[in-house]
Amino acid sequence: MARSTFTPGSFLIRLLLSALLVLITYNPIDPWSFYYWALKPLLEHPGDFTILKGIASLALLIAWGVFLGAAYKAMGMIGTVLLSGLFGLSIWWLIDVGLVSLNKPDTLTWLILLALIIVLAVGVSWSHLRRRLTGQVDVDDTDV
Repeated sequence: MARSTFTPGSFLIRLLLSALLVLITYNPIDPWSFYYWALKPLLEHPGDFTILKGIASLALLIAWGVFLGAAYKAMGMIGTVLLSGLFGLSIWWLIDVGLVSLNKPDTLTWLILLALIIVLAVGVSWSHLRRRLTGQVDVDDTDV
């Protein structure tokens, strides 16, 4: 049976899992992401496909499907777009006031990755957060 309490630790676990998923998929540090290990070599040399890269690809697709599906189901399209827009405009504001420079693309990349991590973490936590804030419960499946 699922735990009925949602604690800051519960959110932290979801945040760490979101960070793991996003940063395993892509980060600017050259050899430490799926993009640099599997995708980029495959695009440059189509014969560079291995079964291990295929397994990793499917595992990442499944993980992204679970996280994006849960976020979409909990927040819906409007909530996901609004939260993403909030982060997008916040990054734009940081650039506009000069706190982030477009001359350093890695900084912008890390900010976008951080925004994606937070959107995913909030998305997979949203049903619990909304229940804590409003008392409303989301019910998707019923046992008859």
